[in-house]
Amino acid sequence: MNMALVDWAIVFGVLAVMVAGVVLSRSYMRSVSDFLVAGRTAGRYVISLAQGMAALGAITIVGNLEMNFVAGFSMSWWGMTMSLVILVITVSGWVIYRFRQTRALTLAEFFEKRYSRRFRIFAGLIAWISGIINFGIFPAVGARFFIHFCGLPPTLCFFGLAIPTFALTMVVLLGIALYFVFTGGQVAVIITDFVQGLFVNVVFLAIVVYLLLIVNWTQIFEALSLAPENASLTNPFKTSHVEDFNFWYFLIGVFGVIYGAMSWQGTQAYNASAKSAHEAKMGSALGNWRGFPQNIFLLLIPIIAYTVMHHADFAGLAAQVNAGLEGAGSEAIQNQLRIPLVLTQLLPVGLMGAFAAVMLAAFISTHDTYLHSWGSIFIQDVIMPFRKKPFTPERHLRALRWSIAGVAVFIFLFSLLFQQSEYIFLFFAITGAIFAGGSGAVIIGGLYWKRGTAAAAWSALITGSSIAVGGIIIHQLTDDFFINGQMFWALAMGASSIVYVLVSLLGKRQVCDLDKLLHRGKYALAAEDSVVDPVPARGFRLLGMGREFTRGDRVIYIATYCWTGFWTLIFIAGTIYNLSHDVDDALWARFWETYVLIQIAVAVFVIFWFTIGGVRDIRAMLGRLGSMRRDDEDDGMVREATREATGKEVREDAIHTLPAESDPHA
Repeated sequence: MNMALVDWAIVFGVLAVMVAGVVLSRSYMRSVSDFLVAGRTAGRYVISLAQGMAALGAITIVGNLEMNFVAGFSMSWWGMTMSLVILVITVSGWVIYRFRQTRALTLAEFFEKRYSRRFRIFAGLIAWISGIINFGIFPAVGARFFIHFCGLPPTLCFFGLAIPTFALTMVVLLGIALYFVFTGGQVAVIITDFVQGLFVNVVFLAIVVYLLLIVNWTQIFEALSLAPENASLTNPFKTSHVEDFNFWYFLIGVFGVIYGAMSWQGTQAYNASAKSAHEAKMGSALGNWRGFPQNIFLLLIPIIAYTVMHHADFAGLAAQVNAGLEGAGSEAIQNQLRIPLVLTQLLPVGLMGAFAAVMLAAFISTHDTYLHSWGSIFIQDVIMPFRKKPFTPERHLRALRWSIAGVAVFIFLFSLLFQQSEYIFLFFAITGAIFAGGSGAVIIGGLYWKRGTAAAAWSALITGSSIAVGGIIIHQLTDDFFINGQMFWALAMGASSIVYVLVSLLGKRQVCDLDKLLHRGKYALAAEDSVVDPVPARGFRLLGMGREFTRGDRVIYIATYCWTGFWTLIFIAGTIYNLSHDVDDALWARFWETYVLIQIAVAVFVIFWFTIGGVRDIRAMLGRLGSMRRDDEDDGMVREATREATGKEVREDAIHTLPAESDPHA
């Protein structure tokens, strides 16, 4: 056992707090809408921090540590341009604003409103298959971490029967996540993810500060200097020999952020949980700040681990880590376990338990969110469109829970049987592309282009999924194929976009009534704030700040602009200088040391800022859930306004398309 009694007390104490949050949520979950999207009551800080925690699973932490052990500081330089791209996306409300205006509970419900019911079923099925395959290795990665980090034996004996610890650990962890989802649905998920997010940020920062006292900067940069030529871990302009996690990996990721906004449905419930479209937009803007504690941890810890494994001062610790890796499995599995084993050699009692609790929180936050998402998508977007009449609320909730349990069983069996052979993030890219490769064109075209057609949507999604599936098959048959998972994702995105545009232009001409789809103009809903400036003209509107923005909202936006602009200028100046001069690695070392210290200072401020804002939002959210009236018809089934006296739907397509001839501007 690597954990002391105090460490285990910390782990179980954090678990008890999370369970208390779930128990609290039970009385507030009173409808299908509450179960699916927390009754659309969440404020910006809760949305931002909880969604960020949902995306930061145990597997994501392991994957980032694995990637930055290979890439070092160099990827962070190119990441500065990513910040600018994300800023433009968030301040403009790209995709998320318009989606929230549709009031759809899931992405595929939007597909039915925009395209057709049959396309909704097809898209929901593709999203579900892509999601559960991508989700399939999550329990395995998390279980391996806990077994090796905590020092658990390979088997445990119960009544004389030897049970593999790997399978038992997955069962226990999945059981906890299932309890959370079953009890309070999205209400419980948001509350617990928010609390976990606060705790995780504090622990991440504490571990970073402690390890910088153990491993100094001189040792770090001496170790990084041992990297092969043109595979530098400090100089981003000398990385031509870095495999997989290089400039092209990053460039594809930048395009994917723009193209794939809201494509990935692992956290789809958060897309519709905000109390208004404006709060959703502000939550996205706050996402530029919430990740500072997490980002500095995920960047610096693998670099410290690299130092331990390569610097002569830590030869003894490195030997113990290598001994622990012997017999751990394939090279891919060893890559996942290397940094956790380094941490067992460096962290003291207390921080060992705190980090184990962080990983437990991260495991649960992602699993309860993903179980909720993929289970809900199967019912909402695959089963419900076949039904002529909606479920009763009781049967609907029962069906959702059974579906969620089915997803849990699948990922348990997949993790038990699947042999992973590549980096986690490359596996994510190619399996996610089954849906995300083509869905970006379908989403963007559906929300922003009235000429996009149902035939184009079908064609784009089939194209993207075919390329991704082909890539998966090739990688199973060939160990060292020259196109990796990230590149297959790029091929899927490019081909699907071209197909969507060509089919829309060359096929049967149709026009969508976007005002009706987005509840604008005469279709606006008085119950929600829908103040929108279509084309900002002057003043603050030039910066994406319309009449709905308060003074505090503007402060957040302006601060975000200034921060991102500062680092963008640093990136531009540094790139020009490096292209015209031969920059010494020592200068890069001083830059990265300064960069890390600035990030730590901002992370401290962010922790206090989001704690205050988040606690206020949680109280307001619970107040709304406690007093609001529920609508049983708000269950995700598309009901048209025009019906016969018997209540049957007169026609299926009320919004999807109108004849082109009816629009003189088509």
